[in-house]
Order: sequence, then C-alpha cells, then structure tokens
Amino acid sequence: MIDYIFIIGLIGSLILVTGAAWPEGKDLVHPMKSRKNWLLAIGAAFMFAYALLGYLNNGPIFFLFLQGFVIIASIMMMLNTSDKVDLVVMTLGGVGFVAWSLALFEGYTTIIFILGLVGIGLGYALQMGSLKRSASLMIGSVLIATFSYMEASWIFFWLNVFFAIFSGYYVVKLLAKKK
Repeated sequence: MIDYIFIIGLIGSLILVTGAAWPEGKDLVHPMKSRKNWLLAIGAAFMFAYALLGYLNNGPIFFLFLQGFVIIASIMMMLNTSDKVDLVVMTLGGVGFVAWSLALFEGYTTIIFILGLVGIGLGYALQMGSLKRSASLMIGSVLIATFSYMEASWIFFWLNVFFAIFSGYYVVKLLAKKK
C-alpha cells in the first residue's frame, strides 16, 4: 500500500528543490510573475499538507510550525511587501512560533529548529535575487536539515540538504558578482 503522506511530502520536496534550483529572474516586475516564486509557494503548500498530516499521525509539531511560517512568508513574497514590512511580520510571527516552540521545549534540538525556522522564513520574504535572501535560506536550511536528521524526518532532511546546496550556490554566485 502506498503511503499517501509520503507521496505528498515527496511531491512537495521535488517542487521546492526545483524552485530552489530555478534561476532568479533579473527583470521581473512583480514576484507573482516569477516561476521560481510559484514553485516555492506551491511546494510550501504541499509541505504544509505533509507536515499537518504527519502531525495528525503523531509526528512532531515543529514541522507544522515551520511550514506555517513558510506559508506566511510565501504570501508576503508573492505580494511583494517591502523588506521593512517583511521584517516586522516575520519577527512577530517568528516570536510567536519561537514562544510556542519554547513552551513545548524538547531540548537543544528545539533551539536548532527555531533558528532554522527564522532563517528560512526571512529567506522567503526578503528581496528576490539578494545575497540576504540566499544566505538566509542557506543557513536556515542547514539548521532545519540538522534538526530533521536528529528527528529522523528524512523527507525534511533531504529537502533541506538540497535547498541549502542550491541556496549556497546562489550565495557564491552573488558574492562572485560583487567582486
């Protein structure tokens, strides 16, 4: 029998990895016209469903927090809100998820999760094509991959390993461009 929860997670992961690998458009007027952003937003929706179904089947609630945060960030990304607005909303959302995570504190892995959550959320919301966005996504993905490894959540682990690699590629590319 096929595990439909796994299939949803696998589809979401493949969409997100494709989005992470997709080149950033240089001449986009609005983020809603970006294939990369659509892939990231659709992948986030699949991963939210995967995290929710996982939680309903006795999985960790932290992945549901992560995906809820990413959904908020995706909406802000697609609406092209300013970095100032992004920072306020993501900070308030992050504080809320951090407080909730700390209330459910399960050890030092919770802190790794929280830092990764903030990094990925900011990465989604920050300006397309910026070094800040790529670096934030890379660091957040490394931390979430570490947390996922500790939790033995292999879909989230591999998703974040690939996401960190692609984000790291864009960090290197943007740094080389500045020189």
